Amino acid sequence: MFEALKGRADALYVCGDPLLNTNRIRINTLALGVRLPTMHSFREYVEAGGLMSYGANFPDMHRRAADYVDKILRGAKPADLPVEQPTKFDLVINLTTAQALGLTIPQTFLLRADAVIE
Repeated sequence: MFEALKGRADALYVCGDPLLNTNRIRINTLALGVRLPTMHSFREYVEAGGLMSYGANFPDMHRRAADYVDKILRGAKPADLPVEQPTKFDLVINLTTAQALGLTIPQTFLLRADAVIE
């Protein structure tokens, strides 16, 4: 499948999905084999060899969920609590993968990253 993308795509966006998460190393290896940069929404994909990710910070979301549990345990009605969206997002860049793809990531972009994997 990845060979079919060669020359037809400039990059690959990999959606967050349990099946894809299980195969994230294989997906990144195959994409790298056909020199396709990958973009993800979860940091774990970049730690497994993807080029970069931008997505919600899950530890922050879990801390905020604990606040909801606390409010409910103290008597708040769940229906009265507002629905919240993520407020903290992380940009993670894998320089090793960028180098393997022959890409130069501008210093200004690296400075904006929350984490750089070397």
